Amino acid sequence: MTHPDRHVAFSPRRRAEVGANAGSALVARLRQSELFREYQQAFEATTGLPLVLRESGSFRTPLQGSDRMNPFCALMTRTNKTCAACLQLQQRVEAEATRQPKTLQCYAGLSESAVPVRVGDKVLAYLQTGQVFLQAPSRKHFNDITREITGAEAGPDSRQLKSAYLQTRILARKQYESIVRLLAIFAEHLAAVSNQLLITGATAESPVIAKVRSFIAEHQGEDLRLRDVAHAVNMSAFYFCKVFKKATGLTFTAYLCRARIEAVKQSLLNVHARVSEAAYSAGFQSLSQFNRAFLRVAGESPSSYRDRLYRSNGKSARPAGAI
Repeated sequence: MTHPDRHVAFSPRRRAEVGANAGSALVARLRQSELFREYQQAFEATTGLPLVLRESGSFRTPLQGSDRMNPFCALMTRTNKTCAACLQLQQRVEAEATRQPKTLQCYAGLSESAVPVRVGDKVLAYLQTGQVFLQAPSRKHFNDITREITGAEAGPDSRQLKSAYLQTRILARKQYESIVRLLAIFAEHLAAVSNQLLITGATAESPVIAKVRSFIAEHQGEDLRLRDVAHAVNMSAFYFCKVFKKATGLTFTAYLCRARIEAVKQSLLNVHARVSEAAYSAGFQSLSQFNRAFLRVAGESPSSYRDRLYRSNGKSARPAGAI
C-alpha cells in the first residue's frame, strides 16, 4: 500500500530541520514535565550534585541552568578559553555516550558524566551531572590551570578561584558510578515517556490535531489508512499530511506505528498477555512487521522489553505461553 504522505517532498536539509525542531520541542516538554522536575529536585537534594537535561547537539555550557553548578566551573566559564574547552568536552561526550553513560575529565581535573536518553535508535537528549573530583586535587594542578588561563586574558580573581577549586566535592569513584547508574535507570523512564508525549501531543495544539489524535487512538487497532483519517477531519490527504507533520514532527505512518507500539507496551503490563496477541490487537498485520517496528521505536526487541519488565517486577521468568 502506498501512502499519500510519501509524495510530500522535503529536501534532506529541510527534513533535518524539522526533526531537530521536533526533538528540541520534545526535550523542552520533558524538561518542564512534573516527572523530570520532581526527579531533578530529589536527585540534587539527595546527592548534592547538579542535574540537567540537555538536548543532543546543544551548545550550552555543561550543567548551565542548574542552581548547583560547581562555583569553580561557574567562575571559569567567564573566560573565552574555558568556554571553548567546555564545548570541546561536550562534543567528546556526545561522540562517546551514544549507547552507554560516559564520564570524562575536563582539563581542570573535574569529572562530568552524560547519560543518553534514547528514543529508538536515536539519542534525544542527555542527563548530565558531575563537576566533582574523583581523587583529591593538588595545589600544583590548580596553579598550573590558573597560570594558563589568567595569564592569557583577564579572568576571575585567583584567590576566589582557589577557594572555589579546593572546595569542590570529592567523591569515591564507586559512589559516583552508583549515582550515574541511577541516572541510567531514569534515562530509560524518560525515553518511554518521550514516546508517549509524541503521541499525546501538547495541550495547546489545534482542535483539528487533537481530533486526529483521538481518532487514531480509537481506530489504531483497525486497518487504518491515511485517507480515512484525513476524511474524518474533512481534509485532502495531501493537505492533511502537511498539517499533521508540522504539528507532530512525524508522518502519519510513523505516528501510527508509535501509537501501536505504546498500545502493545500497555498490554504487556499484564503478565498473562501474549506478545503476539498484543501486536495483532494493536493493529500490526504480521509479527515480522511488528518486531522491526518495535526495535526501531523502542530500541530493543519485544522479548528483551518483556524480559526487562519481568526483572523490574521481581519475576525470574516469563509465564508459559507468554510469546
